[in-house]
Amino acid sequence: MAVPAVNITIEQKADFTSTFTITNGDGTVYNLSNASAIAKMKKHPSAGIAYTFTTTVTSSTGEIALSMADTVTANIPAGRYYYDILVTSAGGEKTRVIEGMALVSAGIS
Repeated sequence: MAVPAVNITIEQKADFTSTFTITNGDGTVYNLSNASAIAKMKKHPSAGIAYTFTTTVTSSTGEIALSMADTVTANIPAGRYYYDILVTSAGGEKTRVIEGMALVSAGIS
């Protein structure tokens, strides 16, 4: 499965949520039954500091929701980051299902 690149924007000091529908190459819903997901964001792939998203998996619709509370986004310096979503199947197989750039925009208020 080719990993789709999806860019996102996160506003500092604001709640962030984004939902992704994961599909197979033929357009069918990706099997997320009994799967878990983790998503992290880093300045560059080998950076020591990572910001972790809260993930919610809805297996029946093939959806993975990412979120961060305003208290988390307030502490992320503005700039460009890399992020990805890694799914672990019920059998333990790990698959990267989404990757991309995250732009953290500076907050004023």
